[in-house]
Amino acid sequence: MAAAKTSGAAGKQNRGRMLISCPDRPGIVAAVSKFLSEYGANIVQSDQYTMDPEGGMFFIRIEFDLTDLEQRKPQLEADFAGVAAEFSMDWSLSLASQRKRLAIFVSKEDHCLLELLWHWRAGDLDADIAMVVSNHPDMAPLVEPFGIPYHHIPVTPDTKAEVEKRHLELLEGQVDLIILARYMQIIPPSFIKHYQNRIINIHHSFLPAFVGGKPYAQAHGRGVKLIGATAHYVTEELDGGPIIEQDVQRVSHRDNVDDLKRIGRHIERIVLARAVSWHTEDRILVHQNKTVVFS
Repeated sequence: MAAAKTSGAAGKQNRGRMLISCPDRPGIVAAVSKFLSEYGANIVQSDQYTMDPEGGMFFIRIEFDLTDLEQRKPQLEADFAGVAAEFSMDWSLSLASQRKRLAIFVSKEDHCLLELLWHWRAGDLDADIAMVVSNHPDMAPLVEPFGIPYHHIPVTPDTKAEVEKRHLELLEGQVDLIILARYMQIIPPSFIKHYQNRIINIHHSFLPAFVGGKPYAQAHGRGVKLIGATAHYVTEELDGGPIIEQDVQRVSHRDNVDDLKRIGRHIERIVLARAVSWHTEDRILVHQNKTVVFS
């Protein structure tokens, strides 16, 4: 597979990222900082948010540098378990040097796919694209020059169970995140459960308005003044998962349906690329059906 440009790889060799959520109470930041300091780590970035200082949930993202982190990570995780238990933390530790592997699912529209491919080739997407999967062969000529494997797996009403099995076999152990770049198929609940909070979809409207088919025709019919797009994690509730990013653009009565589609495609590309980038950089915490995004 062709390699994308990478930037700052040496600086990320010993960089860790911690994501923590827990009930808010005094001493959380002090305890985490003290632990990392005693390990010899240097905190280079810290972002935090509380839903309510008195009884709410607390969220924090910390980046730190620690010599020989990859080798020391198992012991660090074992030692931090005591701190986590004291504060009832839900937490994770990832290595910035270990780039996430992506699978992009696409049907016949190319704008979101191409945006991600361009970001990847330019080195602006801190991840590796392991494969592109499609229910149509149309996008293969676009993907081929990037040196990324393309898998054409047709879907019919009678083959959905078989297709799900093929998808799971293809992805198992190969990807960390799945991106639905205008993939026009319903994702089965069992597949979603297997990749919980690891499937990002781009929705062609500013949720929750104009769900379903022909959103731009619906918007035009209502004479909207703003149109937008929404990137969200996929759940069993159609287009109801935790929202990661949204954006809008002002339109007017002068814009016809084709104008709205053109403007909408531009917004979709930007919104999806942001959401994918934030996920790959471990900037998102999911709590119930919401996200905290340290962008």
